[in-house]
Amino acid sequence: MIHHKPETASTNLDARAGRHGDVFTADFQTAGRGRLDHKWLSAPGENLMLSAVLDVGDCPPDRVAALPLVVGLAVIEGLSPLLPKGLSPRLKWPNDVLVDGRKLAGILCERHGDTVIVGLGVNVKQREFAPEIAEKATSLSLLLGPVPAGKGPVPAGKGTVPALTQVRDAILMALGRLYATWREEGLSPFLGRLAELDFLRGRTISVRQTDDDTEPFQGVCEGIAADGSLLVGGQAIYAGEAHVLLNSQWYG
Repeated sequence: MIHHKPETASTNLDARAGRHGDVFTADFQTAGRGRLDHKWLSAPGENLMLSAVLDVGDCPPDRVAALPLVVGLAVIEGLSPLLPKGLSPRLKWPNDVLVDGRKLAGILCERHGDTVIVGLGVNVKQREFAPEIAEKATSLSLLLGPVPAGKGPVPAGKGTVPALTQVRDAILMALGRLYATWREEGLSPFLGRLAELDFLRGRTISVRQTDDDTEPFQGVCEGIAADGSLLVGGQAIYAGEAHVLLNSQWYG
């Protein structure tokens, strides 16, 4: 069942009252957040803010830890048909979907009892971003080209800007399929696809494992391991935020 509010503090908080299969959305969040408690702000009605409740009660903890990667693949599967030809989303471990190196969507999975609350934020109609993230973020609207004045889905330079409900339904359909496979078989059926879409593999990266991490782990990324961890300089990293070294500067 889909529960929608014009405004809420956080769809992830709303989802704590839900059951498996429930989906919570809102036009505007007053206390939205991402990984490592980063704030996630969006103007009303511009972007998709969604939280889905998934049952993980009988799943081992190590399998649950890799669920964000499966969710990331579902987001990519749902969004890819909506993008212009030639643009391929990539997965930035553990929780971002990028196009041309810019963030299109973010994921926040939180354990709550026997469920995981899957929080998604997808930039859909937004065309301007705060200066500190303007070079790191993108949206379906920007990727599809200039948008004429008007309301609702409108013809754009390279395609049609989809309605938020269309983006929602495409992602949920993909998530349902991939979740069912993950429940039965774990991460192994997805490893080939993860390797194909891995944005970090082969790049020099820095990983902050907590907000207070003053000495991030640095090295060349060797890809995503079979258990969902990130291999960096021969070491497995199980949680954190990765930044990429480009032109002597860290991005991400």
